[in-house]
Amino acid sequence: MDRCIVLVDAGYLLGAAASLLAGEPSRSRITVDHAALIQGLRERAESDTQQPLLRIYWFDGAPDRVPQPEHRRLRVMPRVTVRLGALTRSDGRWAQKGVDAAMHAELTELARNRACSDIVLVTGDGDLLPGMMAAKEHGVAVHLWAVQAADGDYNQSEDLVAEADERRVLDRAWIIKAVRAKEFTGVCAPPPVARPEIAAILSAPLPESALTATGDRSAQEAPHPAAGAASNGTAERAPAAKGVPTPKDLAALRAPGTAAPPAPPASATLRWSSDKGWVDRPVAEPPEAASMPTLAQLTTAEQRWADREEDITTVGGDPYEVGQVFARRWVERLGDQSHLQKLSGMYPRIPHRIDGELLRYAARFGLLAHKDDQIDERDRYAIRAGFWREVDVRTGTERAAAAE
Repeated sequence: MDRCIVLVDAGYLLGAAASLLAGEPSRSRITVDHAALIQGLRERAESDTQQPLLRIYWFDGAPDRVPQPEHRRLRVMPRVTVRLGALTRSDGRWAQKGVDAAMHAELTELARNRACSDIVLVTGDGDLLPGMMAAKEHGVAVHLWAVQAADGDYNQSEDLVAEADERRVLDRAWIIKAVRAKEFTGVCAPPPVARPEIAAILSAPLPESALTATGDRSAQEAPHPAAGAASNGTAERAPAAKGVPTPKDLAALRAPGTAAPPAPPASATLRWSSDKGWVDRPVAEPPEAASMPTLAQLTTAEQRWADREEDITTVGGDPYEVGQVFARRWVERLGDQSHLQKLSGMYPRIPHRIDGELLRYAARFGLLAHKDDQIDERDRYAIRAGFWREVDVRTGTERAAAAE
């Protein structure tokens, strides 16, 4: 077949690009425009081989082989197939498992079936040498591409370089068309670009009442100067009085068969930080929260199928975007629009049933932290900020329509 296929080792390509642009191979130090990168690979492959592209195979690692947001974006692009190996952590470093074996199997299978006349390999691993030799024996021309090394030396196996039919180097000028280094922030892993809504939540100042409560609590926890010493010579510390119950205290109040903790004051409230400042909310949810329907209750079987199709082909998996998509579907299918106004009045607190459903929906997009299967706190902020942003937009639209 007179056509070409590209096999990309993403760990090599992006790691080498990070070394070249940011000085270290950590992919967290770079930002990648995957659409531009795929387009650049396609154009370069067709130019070098003088053959039309059949497909680009993107090999990468992921925790438990669960597609991450970047993999979701890639696998819906035309002519792109994503193959995932495992990503494991050992001695504080992440390592890919099964990626080289998958590339080797794909390389030999394509050559054996004469699926193409030219294969482009973007890799530096010498483990692919047997697969390269097998492909050549089946009459396939093998092109080996390297990423320009930061130190000017090879970052590929010398045996792999020697066995390739053609070799090209993707230099800095080509790389920066789709990859750029993040600005150094003085931390090992620079935080993602903050959205205004999230930044406002995280930077909300502590109110004076909270500062006073903190000072009172510190004074209560300090040992009294007149207190007698314990038998081991240490001063006994008086237990601190709790003015605001913790979520653990509230759960204990509802748990059957457990001793009830001291009842909180009738006026106790939970204080929420948000982009609108500090907001006091009652400990218990208002009665109308329980009457609000969940998205599952509002969704028909046909809509559920269409939602899944949209999730797979359109939604990229950015936490903020995930929150917006969920809120858009909930609002559009809400028959009683009075629920929307009630929800807006609960800001920034999302009713428990809807919030739990929102986070379970977000978990589909690979946003779970691998270490404890929980969504990262910053991502939870982003998910909920996206949810409230969409609700605010919809509420504003309703108000504008009513005013007209």
